[in-house]
This record gives sequence, structure tokens and C-alpha cells, in this order.
Amino acid sequence: MHTVQQILNQKNVSEIWSIAPDATVFEAIQMMADRQVGALLVMENQTLKGIISERDYAREVILKGRASRDTLVGQIMSSPVITVSPAHSVNESLSLMTDNHIRHLPVLDGDLVQGVISIGDLVKDVISDQQATIEQLENYIRT
Repeated sequence: MHTVQQILNQKNVSEIWSIAPDATVFEAIQMMADRQVGALLVMENQTLKGIISERDYAREVILKGRASRDTLVGQIMSSPVITVSPAHSVNESLSLMTDNHIRHLPVLDGDLVQGVISIGDLVKDVISDQQATIEQLENYIRT
């Protein structure tokens, strides 16, 4: 079973996309669209303050009739943030995501943000592991 660190290594994370809590939700949504991501970390200096996702935007801005240009990220971000360490396993991370109904997990080593993993990253890893097991079993059966 792989660890979160191995997932981050496969992703080749060079930049961590974040936004300040005093930025507008419009700016956050624009950044998500530009970076083709579904969530941004909300950071103040080097400190993780929260996370904002497309789901937060839909529930807290669109459905409530708020204006994205007048609403601050800090007003709708999810906080406190559920996080994992690089040593967590893929299964532990999947369980956390499932139990908490979230799609993105920041990875922290102490207080230092190492990256973000998504449910898609973890599912790809599980499928890859299962495919490798199937191939090994097929080879065993053939011999």
C-alpha cells in the first residue's frame, strides 16, 4: 500500500495553489479555473487557515444569492481543515475523505504544507495497484 508521500512524488508537485483569506471569492474561482483545480488552500503567510472549493462556492455563494466579487474567501472557506501527513496511507486518506465528505486533503509535515491530494489521485493509485495484482495473478495462473 502506498503512502501520501508516494502520491505527491508521482504528482510531481512543484507549486501549491493558494489564496489569501481577504481575497474575493471571484478571484478564487478565477484562479481555480486558470489552474484547472477544484480547490485552493487558504494561506496567511505560510500558515494554513482553510480551504475553499467549488463546492463551497456553490453552497455559500450561488445558493445564498451572494455576490462573488463582494464575498471574501475567509467568509466561506472550510475551517478547520482536515489534513494528512506524508506518512499516511492511501487507505487512511480515502477513509478520511469518505467519512468527512471531502474531495481534497492538504498534506502537512508538521505545520509546513507539502501539497494537496484529491480523491482522484487516490482512486488512480488504488486502480493501479489492483491492475498490478490482476497481472500478477494472471501470470501465476499461466505458469
